[in-house]
Amino acid sequence: MKQLFLVLVLMLSANVSFIFAQEEAVEKQIDQIIDQLSLEEKVKMCHAQSKFSSPGVERLGIPEIWMSDGPHGVRAEIEWDSWSYAGWTNDSCTAFPALTALASTFNPALAHKYGVAVGEEARYRKKDILLGPGVNIYRTPLNGRNFEYMGEDPYLASIMSVPYIQGVQTNGVAACVKHYVLNNQEIWRSHINVQLSDRALHEIYLPAFKAAVEEGDVWSVMGAYNKYNGQHTSHHEVLIKQILKGDWGFDGVVVTDWGSAHDTKEAALNGLDIEMGTGTDGLTTSKENAYDYYYLAKPFLEMIKNGEIDESVVDDKVRRILRLMYRTNMDKTRPFGKKANAEHFQVAREVAQEGIILLKNSKSFLPINPETKQTIAVIGENATRMMTVGGGSSELKTVHEISPLQGIEERFTNANVVHAMGYASGPSVYDNVIPSGLDADSLQQAAVDVAKNADIVLFVGGLNKSHEQDCENGDRKGLNLPFGQDELLADIMAVNKNVAVVLVSGNAVAMPWQSKAKAIVQAWYLGSEAGYALADVLSGDVNPSGKLPFSFPVKLEDNGAHAFDELSYPGDGTDQVYKEDILVGYRWHDTKNIKPLYAFGHGLSYTSFKVNNAAVAITNYKKGDSIQLSVEITNTGKVDGAEVIQIYVHDKESSVMRPIKELKSFEKVGLNAGQSKKVDFNIDVNAFAFYDETQRDWNLESGAYQLLIGTASDKIIKTINIQVE
Repeated sequence: MKQLFLVLVLMLSANVSFIFAQEEAVEKQIDQIIDQLSLEEKVKMCHAQSKFSSPGVERLGIPEIWMSDGPHGVRAEIEWDSWSYAGWTNDSCTAFPALTALASTFNPALAHKYGVAVGEEARYRKKDILLGPGVNIYRTPLNGRNFEYMGEDPYLASIMSVPYIQGVQTNGVAACVKHYVLNNQEIWRSHINVQLSDRALHEIYLPAFKAAVEEGDVWSVMGAYNKYNGQHTSHHEVLIKQILKGDWGFDGVVVTDWGSAHDTKEAALNGLDIEMGTGTDGLTTSKENAYDYYYLAKPFLEMIKNGEIDESVVDDKVRRILRLMYRTNMDKTRPFGKKANAEHFQVAREVAQEGIILLKNSKSFLPINPETKQTIAVIGENATRMMTVGGGSSELKTVHEISPLQGIEERFTNANVVHAMGYASGPSVYDNVIPSGLDADSLQQAAVDVAKNADIVLFVGGLNKSHEQDCENGDRKGLNLPFGQDELLADIMAVNKNVAVVLVSGNAVAMPWQSKAKAIVQAWYLGSEAGYALADVLSGDVNPSGKLPFSFPVKLEDNGAHAFDELSYPGDGTDQVYKEDILVGYRWHDTKNIKPLYAFGHGLSYTSFKVNNAAVAITNYKKGDSIQLSVEITNTGKVDGAEVIQIYVHDKESSVMRPIKELKSFEKVGLNAGQSKKVDFNIDVNAFAFYDETQRDWNLESGAYQLLIGTASDKIIKTINIQVE
């Protein structure tokens, strides 16, 4: 046994040495390339040459870098110098579920599978950087871009984003984690100056980015639009120069969001590497290439030439860009990629299945038996509306998108499935929502008439990806459902008591009809296989196992960002103060004792589970220790299913204000009916620390702590007391 161990150690050591030798050889090659580049060529590599590419150096064989919007699929091709689509016929893709759905799976292995598949599609389309994942924190349910992110908890976002990044990058395609940082609303996003405590910054808003760098080894980072403490975040002295490239040791490329650069000297000295989309009309309106007048173009070149900026500054940027190239388009070993194949559609369906959340199920109303002969009324525009289009830069041109209605019709072949639109929203073009032209009263009356004569009503509503709903460059105006859906539901429920509501959205919504609904399903934007995945769950072919990645408040004021004045949200047009501080999401609800409509981590199943035992090996720990916790769980129901065991920590004796509980570990456990399983957790005691503003560092205090074991943030089943020295 000792000999085997020694062999393994030697093999690992040899592998590490080989990797270091490879990296050292690459750095030497980069040195040689930099020596051959003219100053003009170096500067040219630091800014765009088209909407989605930056130039190479033809005379030395250095390729261009090509980027694509993500993170849910590879966007259709854009024209060289406009936002119009190029009209290609071979740029369709697999549309994967939105990242809210991925986060809801609480399944890191599935996140890796998702990343591999979307990375394969990017590689096949000859992309070098895929612009995703998004890990901005869900601070307010009004943020139009929440559907692209991974929820309100920094630990969940960290754990789910790292395998996604690693999966993408197995293809020789750089993931680009975004938007760094504090881009937590779309209104005034280009100029709002965010102010918050250092504690909130480090405990809530930075951890997922830190994990992306230190654990995911992400190759690129996208800056955000907004300001932090008076400086734009895409070229920020503290955020990029000190924290990202200093404290975390990020060795990749920082890319602007499109148009988020604002100053040449700041961009040069504060860590920006590639400037994209700075609002010129490119080749179409100037005698010279207008891209040459970006901040990191001719103005940058002139500052270097006149000695205002040292040439070593551009050398560092070029070094990072070349390093990214050696990982992507100059890596001769990277695979070829795949596009829109059966395997990818299956991954999309699997993520959708596991991401769907059963919020309510009165008297086991769901699943619906597909063998029963009955009339099922499917009501709602979202039953047929395409959701892969719209939403801003993450919109997709997919090979196919199975609608909820199609999925239900194909699965429930013994039923008489009828559809009524019920309401209509009209299309959205940029910031203009065009009226549908349909009569709202007629649509509503037709839906009520259909509901009267149905055995079951499946209302498929929610939001869509139009302006001021779930869409980039605009926030929602309120928490309630739009287009009269709340009133429509009230009328339907007055004539039929067997109503299940399927919410298609990337955000929490108010539910004034919640008590009368027999079942409520949170379905997200589920991509190409949306209708099939939804039918899988409604029929019971798949047992739902998704968990909420953010809290649903009863009313908007119950959310921490909205509990104060307008300076907290949306700001006064210039500044914004995060007055809820570290109490984001369930931290706010728990600490302020405000009952949510549905809590973070909540999600029901068609079976039942029981946590029988929970125990730790010892109860006294010190800094650096790992807590070994075992939890026994049993599927006490009659069907197979999966439950997510969630481990929260409570600090009983803290010298500073701390949340009632904070998520520190979780595990998704699949169990056959009647099966029991022991699940082992290893939890780093250092994770109990808080960011101490007096020390400007993390502080693990001695004292009494509790491990809270549950299946949702409001469903704690076992508590274990421990001591930390």
